[in-house]
Amino acid sequence: MSFLNKSIFFTGFAFILLNMNSCNQGKNPNNEPNSRLLELKREISEDLTGNLLPYWSLTMPDTVNGGFYGRVDANEQVYPDAEKGGILNARILWTFSSAYRIFQDSTYLQVANYAKNYIVKHFLDEKYGGAYRTVNMKGEPADMRKHTLTESYFIYAFAEYYRVTGDQEALDIAIEIFELLEKYALDKDLNGYYEVFTRNWERSHDLLLGENSPEDEKTMITHLHLVEAYAGLYRVWPEERMEERLSNILNIFNDKIVDKETSHLIYFLDRNWNATTQIDSYGHDIEGAWLIVEAARLLEDPDLLEEVEKLSIRIADAAHEGIEPDGSMLTEKDLSTGHVVTIRSWWEQAESIVGYLNAYEITGDESYLNISIDSWSYIKKYFIDKKNGGWYALVSESGEPAGRDKANFWTCPYHNGRMGMEVIERIH
Repeated sequence: MSFLNKSIFFTGFAFILLNMNSCNQGKNPNNEPNSRLLELKREISEDLTGNLLPYWSLTMPDTVNGGFYGRVDANEQVYPDAEKGGILNARILWTFSSAYRIFQDSTYLQVANYAKNYIVKHFLDEKYGGAYRTVNMKGEPADMRKHTLTESYFIYAFAEYYRVTGDQEALDIAIEIFELLEKYALDKDLNGYYEVFTRNWERSHDLLLGENSPEDEKTMITHLHLVEAYAGLYRVWPEERMEERLSNILNIFNDKIVDKETSHLIYFLDRNWNATTQIDSYGHDIEGAWLIVEAARLLEDPDLLEEVEKLSIRIADAAHEGIEPDGSMLTEKDLSTGHVVTIRSWWEQAESIVGYLNAYEITGDESYLNISIDSWSYIKKYFIDKKNGGWYALVSESGEPAGRDKANFWTCPYHNGRMGMEVIERIH
């Protein structure tokens, strides 16, 4: 595995910190939108290529057992015996595939190739199809349940890998998992997708996403990530059936998941699409706001796109309730108790940049651009680890690192990496 010789990736953290210094020079005093956009692009690009991607390339490869470590804590301690999550591995595959597509840097392709080969060998269930939720440190199946959310990330990742390599095996895998979800996870009577299954795809009611009870049968989170997965697959496999299923997911969002009164996304729902929670999740709101537009653009239906863009702005405006004066985004609010989760998470801040940049593209309203730029200013100040590289996962209300792992089952280079690539591709 020649790529594991770290010297072929980057010269080390001295290079990272050098680039990061240039990221932290502050906002361009010229307030013209074009100048501000180009400065935003420059700074985020430098962080992406000089800090974030190198950090994950240098820190995460398991040189003993293969694949990527399952956990790195806030103090840079690696836990080689931690289970390796399917979501983490799929997100790494997607991130480095996309990075290679944009930058044409062969080091990114080497990481993507390595991730793809490890997943094929260790995560895919040859007997029942689909992918395991986790494997152990040696790559042996650990949690063999089939989780719709996890499966969606493998579709997303393999579709993107095929997009940049033309690897037919990757496309075949993405299509196979899609067909399994349509066969087993789809509620064929009331629409939408169920959450959890046994290894052989028998329905289970395990609570894996914070559900309160088995009555929370459908989740906004899974349907949100099915939007990106199905859009990614449709981009490279534009079959009529795939088009219909992507359209269906968008209709589900419009008809079932977006609250008609508040325009927030409904967190949990029962089988009949009745809300079972009163949580407003600001990060999911703003992430959904731009993902549905991206999917609608692929379908090339002007009437649908116009409708989705209007919906997107309503969702973005609702999510603005979570934006603080310092540019950060809060996590969520429980309307039943009034409790607000004030800790700041890396992914919500990253999605704010893309979501409000998307709103600026649609409307031309500079107030949305201001939110994106303020979000980046907050990230530069509090989330970028200027000592060890990478980003902190959580910071406190006062801006102090909150001690969460820098890499684990959920924490990965996907939200912030994708944000960087979205900014680069959107700003010309």
